[in-house]
Amino acid sequence: MTTPHAPDPELLAAFDRDGLLVLRDALAPEARDRAAAAAVRLLATNRTEGRDRSVDGKDGFRGAVALDDAFLPLLANPAVLPTLVALLSPNIHLLSSNLIAMPALTDEQRTIRVPARHGWHRDMSSTVADLGVAHTPRLAIKVAYFLTDPGPDAGLTMFVPGSHIRTGPVTVPEGDIDPPGAITPDIGPRDVVLFENRTWHAGGLNRSGHTRLAVMMQYGYRWLNAVDDPSPGLPLPAGPGRRREAAPGRP
Repeated sequence: MTTPHAPDPELLAAFDRDGLLVLRDALAPEARDRAAAAAVRLLATNRTEGRDRSVDGKDGFRGAVALDDAFLPLLANPAVLPTLVALLSPNIHLLSSNLIAMPALTDEQRTIRVPARHGWHRDMSSTVADLGVAHTPRLAIKVAYFLTDPGPDAGLTMFVPGSHIRTGPVTVPEGDIDPPGAITPDIGPRDVVLFENRTWHAGGLNRSGHTRLAVMMQYGYRWLNAVDDPSPGLPLPAGPGRRREAAPGRP
């Protein structure tokens, strides 16, 4: 793994201002390659448990860390975790780990990211519905690991900086698919993107000719329910009167 990164006060301030942050060189090449190979293997299977598909061609799995050990190094990445703790607190846990595969689509194949369905949203929308926009705090942060070439046409996740403090939705002009001020982060293959639950975002248009692979790891306060279903294959923590059992195929 990469060398632990101490939280940078300037980066923390940038996250407070923009609702997102790029951590440079936060993903070791070996870990990226292993995770990418595991993603390809999983997507080639007929496995249905945890499968996450949509009509716009997206494929993937929820609960990725329970499906292949190659994703486990992303769980407590020492180049990311200290910043997460500084932005939330030490009292956090993993809420979800999504493997997302987005193929390159032509305009004729698109059913989302069109003017009628532009796809811009905030995460944890039920919380906003319960508390109201003005009273919804920062509750969770997603860490986006892009496992394929992050070029300008790769369809990386787009954001509206500063939208986490808006009290209303972003406005997409009629006939368009992106609001004013939307950006695609300029990242390299080892860079990682962090964004919080209130930040407006949408998947970009993948025009690269290749499937875009990403793993989204979401962390939130420990009193929040996990989004992923518990995996029956993961070992239970050891405790009084409980013997730690290893999952099949795991050491």
